Parts: sequence; C-alpha cells; structure tokens
Amino acid sequence: MLLLDMLERYFVFFPVRTLPTTPDDTNLTFEDVFFLSADQYWIHGWFIPGTSKYTLLWFHGNGGNIGHRMEEILIMHHSLGINIFIFDYRGYGRSEGKPSEQGVYQDATAAIKYIQNRPEVDSRRIIYFGRSLGAAIAIHSASALPPAGMILVAPFTSLSDIASLKFPHLPLKWLTRNRYNTISKIQKVHTSLLIMHGDLDDVVPLTHSSRIFDTANQPKRLRVLVGAGHNDTHSIDPYNYWNILKDFINTID
Repeated sequence: MLLLDMLERYFVFFPVRTLPTTPDDTNLTFEDVFFLSADQYWIHGWFIPGTSKYTLLWFHGNGGNIGHRMEEILIMHHSLGINIFIFDYRGYGRSEGKPSEQGVYQDATAAIKYIQNRPEVDSRRIIYFGRSLGAAIAIHSASALPPAGMILVAPFTSLSDIASLKFPHLPLKWLTRNRYNTISKIQKVHTSLLIMHGDLDDVVPLTHSSRIFDTANQPKRLRVLVGAGHNDTHSIDPYNYWNILKDFINTID
C-alpha cells in the first residue's frame, strides 16, 4: 500500500498551490466557495453563475489547479451561458490535505452534494465535465450519484493501462491494476454521455476513449477532434468544440 501511495504521489498528481489567476482577473462574476469533505478537509472552488438552466460541475485534470483553467472557464461561460462549479481536489490550490485516489473521490462527492443544495441550482440539471484524470473521477462519481449528463474529454481506461504504456519495462500494470478502473465503472453509469478526444493525443491515446465508448451504456456519442492533442482540445478548432458541447446539452432534456 505504501508503494502504491508513493507511485500515486509521483506519477498521478501534480498539484500547484498558488492560483495563477482568478475570475476577478477577467471581471467574471463568481463566488469563492469552501466546503467540507466527509473526512473533514476544506475544499475550495468557484461558483460562476450563468443564464442557462444547467449547471456544469467541472472535474479538472491532474496538474496545476483551477486557476490554470481560467481561459477555458471564461470561453465556456461566454459560449454556453451555463452555471459553472469548478473545485480543486485536496492538496491543489487552496484546498487542504494531500491528494489520493480515495481522497479525491471524497472531494468529488462533497462537491456534488454542495452544488445540489445551492438554491439557484436545479439538481436535476447538473452535468459532469471531466478531463483526463477528472474524467475518471467523474465516472466514479456518476456510478453512485448520477448526473443529467456527462462530458468526458480525453478519458483513460485505467491507471494500469496508462502505466504499462508509459513504463512498459516496469511492473506497474500489476501494481496499479485496481486503480482508476474507469472501463469497469462506466458500465454502471446510466446517463447521457459525450466523449471527446483528440486524434493526436500522445498522453492518452484515442483508443482509450474508443474502448470506454464501446463499453458505455446508451445514449452515448463519441466525437474525435481532428488535430487536437491532450491539452488543446478546446483551442485547436474552438468553433467545432463548443458547438459539439452546445448540441449535446440541448439534447439532454
């Protein structure tokens, strides 16, 4: 267990404590939010109100913090008009604690329960948005607390599959065989699903999304973003990217 924790600390999580920017820097109306996880860590997030009846709950990737997503947050808010709630996992940004698989799952559950209880949020119209590691956290959360819809960007099938790809000569596949096993958890999710993946992604190959899509329940759709890598899916062809999201959200009701 100690070895697995060390592997997770050095190969999965890359948190940054200092926020490089906030919605204040872009004149975006927002609320600084702190809420408690079940194991009593204060978790920090931003609630950004929109004009849509939908609320997007954002599970970010494994590096940086919510401040590093500010450009995409701003564009999403302007493009979709949706309420956005984004939070940092424990150990990231202003959130307390140190990250771990079970810990970030607890943070996600606390975030869901918090946003469900906000008076201006329709709890029946919450959409999960998970990118990379955040997609694994979103899938885990959706299996227990189903959303109205779920958007996954560059998801991976399991940590063991990523480990064997990145370190083929080390026994990491066996050591990580039960970690972030999204390919099995997606079978338990019953909600409208959109998967997006760049065809030039060299961090998580497109085949991961194809396998998750094949395993997932209907209704589902897979959109391949031509020319996009792992971290630039929203900027390579922004018109196409945001139209795919708009179309998906419009079909949820």
